[in-house]
Amino acid sequence: MALCDLPQLTLLLLPLLARLSAGDCPCSEAALCQPIRHRPDFEVFVFDVGQKTWKSYDWSQITTVAAFGKYDPELMCYAHSKGARVVLKGDVSLKNIIDPTFRASWIAQKVELAKAQYMDGINIDIEQEVTCSSPEYEALTALVKETTECFHREIQGSQVTFDVAWSPKRIDKRCYNYTGIADACDFLFVMSYDEQSQIWSECIAAANAPYNQTLTGYIDYIKMGISPKKLVMGVPWYGYDYICLNLSKDDICSIAKVPFRGAPCSDAAGHQVPYKVIMKQVNGSVSGSQWDKDQQAPYYNYKDPAGHFHQVWYDNPQSISLKAAYVKNYGLRGIGMWNANCLDYSDDALAREQTQEMWGALKPRL
Repeated sequence: MALCDLPQLTLLLLPLLARLSAGDCPCSEAALCQPIRHRPDFEVFVFDVGQKTWKSYDWSQITTVAAFGKYDPELMCYAHSKGARVVLKGDVSLKNIIDPTFRASWIAQKVELAKAQYMDGINIDIEQEVTCSSPEYEALTALVKETTECFHREIQGSQVTFDVAWSPKRIDKRCYNYTGIADACDFLFVMSYDEQSQIWSECIAAANAPYNQTLTGYIDYIKMGISPKKLVMGVPWYGYDYICLNLSKDDICSIAKVPFRGAPCSDAAGHQVPYKVIMKQVNGSVSGSQWDKDQQAPYYNYKDPAGHFHQVWYDNPQSISLKAAYVKNYGLRGIGMWNANCLDYSDDALAREQTQEMWGALKPRL
């Protein structure tokens, strides 16, 4: 019987199988190529998009690294030495997965890739539109279930996770079977950011992840019957920079109308800015860092060389600590971020302090 009941492996898999059979562990110790089997009580889920910044991460906390950049065997070896999993990125067209044979082939390829790279599972990141009661709706749940079954069978201790929007209420026209998907995988990574992807009210700049709005998402997931232990909170280590069409005396920044999936306005009127850039800009801004009590988030205003006012909304240790406290108080599975590369890991003393504070904010305060 072929892998995960697939009748015949495609030719595409053969080079990977050859690598696997060669036993070419890239680590200094062969034991480091063994899959991680330990299940931590508290998950700290880190997205890494490449380069070598991982060498400066706070490995005392990390339990999983989702490798969304180029595969780095050195990262895998180091993570395993710290007892942390390294998982693949999984993305596929929903139109294709309606076909069960395609699903089986896709899953088999991902399992063989994970084996060949000595990895510990997969993070499925699919953010495409789905219509309720469509073939894609059913196929997506089937994909997650079949992927989990195959990975768990083929790689002992492996982990399969699925990324979901900050709320289950059909954000960005995504009608998913959230309870079915939660049951089918190890846990959900809740992307509690980009919460202005659809702006239905006034077209004004606002927090990327406002506190109260963020919490309503978790309340709604839990009301559906999903256990808090199946939910990992994702926080943003980046913000949004908006050009203000008008900036009022009350710091209300009117933004351009950029529609998205039915909504008249969206955060596409701005652009994403990593925390390390924000920290270099905020002190020289016209306002300095301000705190919005309603949204429980910081922002600042600055003027560009052309004379246009901008407003930047972001998360900092203060706003993230509030969310980390919720994670602890309501018994969520853990916390994580998009993405760990957004911080400044240079030798600059101030940058080092800022970076330590951001990692520290992930730890729920007792």
